[in-house]
Amino acid sequence: MAFVLAYMLAIFFAFCLHELSHGAVAYWCGDKTAKQSGRLTLNPFRHIDAFGLLSFLFVGFGWAKPVPVNPLNFRNYKRGIRLVSMSGVITNLILGFLFSCLYYFVGAGLNGANTFLLFVKFFLSISTTVNISLAVFNLFPIYPLDGFNFLSSFLSPNNKFVQFMYRYGGIILLIFVILPVFDTLYYFLVGGIEDLFQMFWGLF
Repeated sequence: MAFVLAYMLAIFFAFCLHELSHGAVAYWCGDKTAKQSGRLTLNPFRHIDAFGLLSFLFVGFGWAKPVPVNPLNFRNYKRGIRLVSMSGVITNLILGFLFSCLYYFVGAGLNGANTFLLFVKFFLSISTTVNISLAVFNLFPIYPLDGFNFLSSFLSPNNKFVQFMYRYGGIILLIFVILPVFDTLYYFLVGGIEDLFQMFWGLF
Protein backbone atom coordinates (compact mmCIF):
# COMPACT_ATOMS: atom_id res chain seq x y z
CA MET A 1 0.00 0.00 0.00
CA ALA A 2 2.84 2.41 0.87
CA PHE A 3 4.45 1.68 -2.51
CA VAL A 4 1.24 2.29 -4.47
CA LEU A 5 0.53 5.57 -2.67
CA ALA A 6 4.12 6.73 -3.13
CA TYR A 7 3.96 5.85 -6.84
CA MET A 8 0.70 7.76 -7.34
CA LEU A 9 1.93 10.87 -5.53
CA ALA A 10 5.24 10.81 -7.40
CA ILE A 11 3.40 10.74 -10.74
CA PHE A 12 1.01 13.51 -9.69
CA PHE A 13 3.86 15.71 -8.53
CA ALA A 14 6.07 15.13 -11.58
CA PHE A 15 3.25 15.62 -14.11
CA CYS A 16 1.83 18.70 -12.37
CA LEU A 17 5.17 20.48 -12.11
CA HIS A 18 5.96 19.61 -15.73
CA GLU A 19 2.74 21.12 -17.05
CA LEU A 20 2.77 24.03 -14.62
CA SER A 21 6.25 24.99 -15.80
CA HIS A 22 5.03 25.07 -19.42
CA GLY A 23 2.20 27.41 -18.48
CA ALA A 24 4.33 29.61 -16.22
CA VAL A 25 7.07 30.08 -18.83
CA ALA A 26 4.47 30.74 -21.53
CA TYR A 27 2.96 33.41 -19.28
CA TRP A 28 6.41 34.89 -18.70
CA CYS A 29 6.90 34.96 -22.50
CA GLY A 30 3.66 36.91 -22.98
CA ASP A 31 0.97 34.25 -23.42
CA LYS A 32 -1.82 34.26 -20.81
CA THR A 33 -3.73 31.28 -22.26
CA ALA A 34 -2.69 28.85 -19.53
CA LYS A 35 -3.53 31.34 -16.78
CA GLN A 36 -6.93 32.10 -18.28
CA SER A 37 -7.58 28.34 -18.52
CA GLY A 38 -6.84 27.88 -14.81
CA ARG A 39 -3.73 25.78 -15.45
CA LEU A 40 -1.24 27.83 -13.41
CA THR A 41 -1.98 25.72 -10.37
CA LEU A 42 -0.56 22.81 -8.39
CA ASN A 43 -4.01 21.19 -8.25
CA PRO A 44 -3.30 17.75 -9.82
CA PHE A 45 -6.86 17.37 -11.07
CA ARG A 46 -6.33 20.34 -13.39
CA HIS A 47 -3.39 18.60 -15.06
CA ILE A 48 -3.94 14.85 -14.84
CA ASP A 49 -5.49 13.00 -17.76
CA ALA A 50 -7.34 9.92 -16.47
CA PHE A 51 -6.36 7.64 -19.38
CA GLY A 52 -2.80 8.95 -19.36
CA LEU A 53 -2.50 8.24 -15.64
CA LEU A 54 -3.89 4.70 -15.96
CA SER A 55 -1.58 4.04 -18.88
CA PHE A 56 1.40 5.19 -16.84
CA LEU A 57 0.40 3.03 -13.88
CA PHE A 58 -0.15 -0.18 -15.84
CA VAL A 59 2.05 0.22 -18.93
CA GLY A 60 4.78 2.59 -17.76
CA PHE A 61 3.93 5.13 -20.47
CA GLY A 62 1.50 7.97 -19.85
CA TRP A 63 0.69 11.63 -20.27
CA ALA A 64 -0.96 14.62 -18.62
CA LYS A 65 -3.33 17.18 -20.13
CA PRO A 66 -1.20 19.47 -22.31
CA VAL A 67 -1.24 23.07 -21.09
CA PRO A 68 -2.89 25.28 -23.72
CA VAL A 69 -0.33 27.64 -25.24
CA ASN A 70 -0.72 30.17 -28.05
CA PRO A 71 2.76 30.94 -29.47
CA LEU A 72 1.33 33.89 -31.42
CA ASN A 73 1.13 35.76 -28.10
CA PHE A 74 4.84 35.35 -27.38
CA ARG A 75 6.88 38.53 -27.43
CA ASN A 76 9.53 36.57 -29.32
CA TYR A 77 7.91 33.72 -31.22
CA LYS A 78 10.80 31.25 -31.66
CA ARG A 79 12.47 32.07 -28.36
CA GLY A 80 9.16 31.53 -26.59
CA ILE A 81 8.62 28.13 -28.21
CA ARG A 82 12.12 27.00 -27.23
CA LEU A 83 11.79 28.16 -23.64
CA VAL A 84 8.32 26.67 -23.16
CA SER A 85 9.34 23.39 -24.82
CA MET A 86 12.37 22.91 -22.58
CA SER A 87 10.78 24.20 -19.36
CA GLY A 88 9.08 20.90 -18.55
CA VAL A 89 12.20 18.84 -19.28
CA ILE A 90 14.42 21.12 -17.20
CA THR A 91 11.89 21.14 -14.35
CA ASN A 92 11.78 17.34 -14.23
CA LEU A 93 15.57 17.08 -14.38
CA ILE A 94 15.93 19.52 -11.48
CA LEU A 95 13.31 17.62 -9.49
CA GLY A 96 15.03 14.32 -10.25
CA PHE A 97 18.33 15.81 -9.11
CA LEU A 98 16.85 17.11 -5.85
CA PHE A 99 14.94 13.90 -5.09
CA SER A 100 18.08 11.87 -5.77
CA CYS A 101 19.82 14.02 -3.16
CA LEU A 102 17.09 13.40 -0.60
CA TYR A 103 17.10 9.68 -1.34
CA TYR A 104 20.89 9.42 -1.11
CA PHE A 105 21.19 11.23 2.20
CA VAL A 106 17.85 10.31 3.81
CA GLY A 107 15.78 7.71 1.98
CA ALA A 108 18.44 5.03 1.51
CA GLY A 109 18.84 4.73 5.27
CA LEU A 110 15.13 4.29 6.00
CA ASN A 111 14.50 0.63 6.70
CA GLY A 112 12.31 -1.46 8.94
CA ALA A 113 8.61 -2.22 9.14
CA ASN A 114 7.41 1.31 9.82
CA THR A 115 4.86 2.07 7.07
CA PHE A 116 5.49 5.83 7.07
CA LEU A 117 9.25 5.41 6.74
CA LEU A 118 8.76 2.93 3.91
CA PHE A 119 6.41 5.39 2.21
CA VAL A 120 9.02 8.17 2.44
CA LYS A 121 11.74 5.87 1.08
CA PHE A 122 9.56 4.70 -1.82
CA PHE A 123 8.39 8.24 -2.59
CA LEU A 124 11.93 9.65 -2.81
CA SER A 125 13.18 6.75 -4.90
CA ILE A 126 10.19 6.67 -7.28
CA SER A 127 10.13 10.47 -7.62
CA THR A 128 13.74 10.40 -8.73
CA THR A 129 13.04 7.80 -11.41
CA VAL A 130 9.70 9.25 -12.60
CA ASN A 131 11.07 12.78 -13.02
CA ILE A 132 14.17 11.63 -14.88
CA SER A 133 11.99 9.35 -17.03
CA LEU A 134 9.66 12.20 -18.00
CA ALA A 135 12.60 14.43 -18.85
CA VAL A 136 14.29 11.80 -21.03
CA PHE A 137 11.07 10.75 -22.75
CA ASN A 138 10.13 14.31 -23.66
CA LEU A 139 13.56 14.95 -25.17
CA PHE A 140 12.90 12.58 -28.08
CA PRO A 141 12.35 14.63 -31.27
CA ILE A 142 9.01 13.01 -32.05
CA TYR A 143 5.75 14.95 -32.39
CA PRO A 144 4.09 15.94 -30.07
CA LEU A 145 6.90 15.70 -27.50
CA ASP A 146 8.81 18.71 -26.20
CA GLY A 147 11.98 17.63 -27.99
CA PHE A 148 10.21 17.89 -31.33
CA ASN A 149 8.76 21.32 -30.54
CA PHE A 150 12.19 22.58 -29.57
CA LEU A 151 13.85 21.17 -32.69
CA SER A 152 11.10 22.34 -35.05
CA SER A 153 11.54 25.93 -33.82
CA PHE A 154 14.86 25.95 -35.69
CA LEU A 155 13.32 24.57 -38.89
CA SER A 156 10.95 25.88 -41.51
CA PRO A 157 7.28 24.87 -41.15
CA ASN A 158 7.60 23.38 -44.63
CA ASN A 159 10.58 21.25 -43.64
CA LYS A 160 10.02 17.64 -44.73
CA PHE A 161 10.95 16.23 -41.32
CA VAL A 162 8.53 18.60 -39.58
CA GLN A 163 5.71 17.77 -41.96
CA PHE A 164 6.44 14.06 -41.67
CA MET A 165 6.31 14.22 -37.88
CA TYR A 166 3.08 16.22 -37.85
CA ARG A 167 1.52 13.50 -39.97
CA TYR A 168 3.02 10.33 -38.50
CA GLY A 169 4.51 11.36 -35.14
CA GLY A 170 1.77 9.75 -33.06
CA ILE A 171 2.17 6.42 -34.85
CA ILE A 172 5.96 6.54 -34.63
CA LEU A 173 5.76 7.32 -30.92
CA LEU A 174 3.48 4.34 -30.32
CA ILE A 175 5.81 2.03 -32.27
CA PHE A 176 8.83 3.31 -30.37
CA VAL A 177 7.15 2.68 -27.03
CA ILE A 178 6.22 -0.88 -28.04
CA LEU A 179 9.61 -1.88 -29.48
CA PRO A 180 12.04 -3.59 -27.06
CA VAL A 181 14.94 -1.59 -28.50
CA PHE A 182 13.27 1.60 -27.33
CA ASP A 183 12.85 0.20 -23.81
CA THR A 184 16.53 -0.75 -23.72
CA LEU A 185 17.68 2.70 -24.87
CA TYR A 186 15.18 4.51 -22.67
CA TYR A 187 16.06 2.70 -19.46
CA PHE A 188 19.77 2.88 -20.25
CA LEU A 189 19.50 6.69 -20.42
CA VAL A 190 17.30 6.95 -17.32
CA GLY A 191 19.51 4.58 -15.33
CA GLY A 192 22.63 6.37 -16.53
CA ILE A 193 21.37 9.73 -15.30
CA GLU A 194 20.32 8.22 -11.96
CA ASP A 195 23.79 6.71 -11.54
CA LEU A 196 25.38 10.02 -12.46
CA PHE A 197 23.34 11.86 -9.82
CA GLN A 198 24.19 9.25 -7.20
CA MET A 199 27.88 9.51 -8.06
CA PHE A 200 27.67 13.28 -7.68
CA TRP A 201 26.11 13.07 -4.21
CA GLY A 202 28.67 10.46 -3.28
CA LEU A 203 31.37 13.12 -3.61
CA PHE A 204 30.07 14.86 -0.46
